Amino acid sequence: MEIKIPEVGESVIEALVAKWHKKDGERVAKEDPLCEIETDKITMELNAEVDGLLSIQAPEGTTVRIGAVIGLIDEKKAAQEISASSASLPSLAAEPHISPTARKAAREKQVKVEEKQETPFPQVVRSEEPEVYQSAAVSPSTTGDGRITRQPMTPIRKRIAERLLAARQQTAMLTTFNEVEMSRVLALREKHGKEFLARHGVKLGFMPFFVKACIEALEEFPAVNARIDGDDIVFQHFYDIGIAVSGAKGLVVPVLRNADRLHFAEIEKGIADFVQRIGSNKLAISDLEGGTFTITNGGIFGSLLSTPILNPPQSGVLGMHAVQERPVARGGKVVIRPMMYLALSYDHRIIDGREAVQFLKKVKEYIEEPEEMLLGG
Repeated sequence: MEIKIPEVGESVIEALVAKWHKKDGERVAKEDPLCEIETDKITMELNAEVDGLLSIQAPEGTTVRIGAVIGLIDEKKAAQEISASSASLPSLAAEPHISPTARKAAREKQVKVEEKQETPFPQVVRSEEPEVYQSAAVSPSTTGDGRITRQPMTPIRKRIAERLLAARQQTAMLTTFNEVEMSRVLALREKHGKEFLARHGVKLGFMPFFVKACIEALEEFPAVNARIDGDDIVFQHFYDIGIAVSGAKGLVVPVLRNADRLHFAEIEKGIADFVQRIGSNKLAISDLEGGTFTITNGGIFGSLLSTPILNPPQSGVLGMHAVQERPVARGGKVVIRPMMYLALSYDHRIIDGREAVQFLKKVKEYIEEPEEMLLGG
């Protein structure tokens, strides 16, 4: 059976063989994870579809076209190995090499196994080499004095670099800032957190509050939910909210579809599902496409203030940050309150400064008075 690079999206034409989980010549079972492939958008895992012996056609670090054969699984060779090892069980000690299957059978029958010398598994006959579109070693190279290490960018990192540069060069990006008091959100989480977890199986975090607050503000300021297409402004009357998630290979932004229709628990479950699938390389390209607005939370890494970069063709992105107790003025007195800085980056070509400031103030108002959102969601 051939192991091919699957089609993962219309715009994806190549993939990097990032890592093999099995060795060349190793026996694999159906559903065993075989390798990780990486495109400019996602990392995904390929599993064995049959039992057999693996023959690797494309080593780690090889970039191949979509549809290329990167390996073979020989079902007949594995079956022959099992049959041969079973038949020769009484004289195992005389064999120079014992297969894993024979070892297991010997242990079950309490037969002592001795080996003279390890020899490699029989190699499966290779088919034609896969079409290599580009080849690059993924292991870093170090100079003789050890002062410099050079490592090629992965496809995802290349794509991130391209998109960040495009956002700077192709948009008129500005950022406006505000701060929000988190006292009432924290109080609601404290009051309802245990019940929420028991009822829905997920913890109540900050993100559902901000998703709902942003949707309310987007309804009032539709330009922030719009995009530019040529000489037209496309107003989008739906709310597909991108949630920036940090993965091992870089930042990805899966999209919560029709987030305005989701309850708080559905938002938390959706994000938890994204995190799980990113960690196991199960995220699909369709999960990343079509967002209308993005939220990113640098606060989980301890950031107090930053400037988020637009995710084209979107026109707005909200940056959340760490909650920190700070002295603030309330009623003519200085008091300590849990505060968070907010940042809204926006495309000034279609969003005026006044709209951006008012949008962010509206998000602030909803977060500081969140009870209606929670009761409604």
